[in-house]
Amino acid sequence: MGAWDRAALEKLRETMRGEVVAPGDTDYDEARSVYNAMIDRHPAAVARCVDVGDVRTVLSLARDTGAELTVRGGGHSGPGLGVADGAVTLDLSPMRWVRVDPQARTAQVGGGSRLGDLDHAAHTFGLGLPSGINSTTGVSGLTLGGGHGHLTRRFGLTIDSLLSADVVLADGSFVTASEDEHPDLFWALRGGGGNFGVVTGFTFRLHQVDTVTVGLTAWPVDRVSDVLRWYREFLPAAPEELSGFYAAMTVPPGPPFPEEMYGRTVSAVVWCWSGEQEGDRLDRLLAAVDEPAPPAFHFTAPMPLPALQSMFDALLPKGLQWYWRGDFFDGVPDAAVELHQRFGQDIPTDLSTMHLYPVDGAAHRVGADDTAWAYRDAVWSAVYAGIDPDPANAGALRRWCTDYWEALHPYSMGGGYVNFIGEHEGTERVRATYRSHYDRLAAVKHAYDPENLFHRNQNVAPAAA
Repeated sequence: MGAWDRAALEKLRETMRGEVVAPGDTDYDEARSVYNAMIDRHPAAVARCVDVGDVRTVLSLARDTGAELTVRGGGHSGPGLGVADGAVTLDLSPMRWVRVDPQARTAQVGGGSRLGDLDHAAHTFGLGLPSGINSTTGVSGLTLGGGHGHLTRRFGLTIDSLLSADVVLADGSFVTASEDEHPDLFWALRGGGGNFGVVTGFTFRLHQVDTVTVGLTAWPVDRVSDVLRWYREFLPAAPEELSGFYAAMTVPPGPPFPEEMYGRTVSAVVWCWSGEQEGDRLDRLLAAVDEPAPPAFHFTAPMPLPALQSMFDALLPKGLQWYWRGDFFDGVPDAAVELHQRFGQDIPTDLSTMHLYPVDGAAHRVGADDTAWAYRDAVWSAVYAGIDPDPANAGALRRWCTDYWEALHPYSMGGGYVNFIGEHEGTERVRATYRSHYDRLAAVKHAYDPENLFHRNQNVAPAAA
């Protein structure tokens, strides 16, 4: 580190309340690590911000020195966009707090919070938020990308429950964006990613949801085609209280699976019923799982929503190798079904998987232009995820994901969920993800970040003046 850099580092340490970690510090390797172990980058410093003042201090340094800047919330970004070699990482992880107002049914959430923090705080009041499927996911990244998961069909995307966001802008000013204040910024934040500022706090509308019924149905992998042809018709016609994402997966060792199924590749659906828990309505609905083929395994059980949200945490801890890609689909045509059959039988590692998340129901009742999310007409959000603990398998993960994505992309709607886009997929891929909204996003970018300080993301460049 040169003299100029040492001086900047010392100034940062003197003016921040939070900790600043730099190369040579004992906890540097932990501070720079992210969820995806395929990402191994060495920032010049990790600035752990404890409040808005710290955020403004880091941004001031980046502006004054020209330092490369990244912003990290929960650290779950697949391409590791929160860290970069030689950059200053503005780390929001100390800003991990949640305040729930049970009477108003709202939650204020710190920019470094994870879904598990929010789930825990809201659940004690019988409330919940439509969000992702892993409790370790950062609230910031998930929300700014749009946010879909188990409750999307019933309550919409995460952004559909966002009431306001506190934002530190590139020039250091602090604003609250909502329908009434900075509505253009609020529009852009709902799906436009981390392009527009550092969100230090969110206010969400919560929903009455407590206990849900979780289900898991698995069929033999040679029945992928039959299962998908049934699933593509069954779920969109089902009540919105029922969600279920399709998965090509390898059965993990442990409950609820019987031992004889461990290690088998299967065609599966993970169900979530958020409707009335009394009665037999769900049993009657899921009697249809016998239609495509007799299941090899079928299981349902009531559980608290936070238990469902954390169900995969132990299976997918921080430190695994990840490579993923995604696309939106408005249907699953027969030609695509046959490709899913081929790739679903050829999963490269036990943890690798393909998911089809439903994004219909309540998400379709928001206007196409009401938020930056540009695919209100999508029915499925697909992700192809290569996962393994061994770095030696990284190449195989990339090949399987890329080949799978390339084979299915011609049947897609052209763009994908921004949180499933890799780092090097290019500007045209970002444009395809935002469709006709791209130019409006570029105009908002010009208004709030004309110098493109926040560019280590799926970047929308500022419109020309």
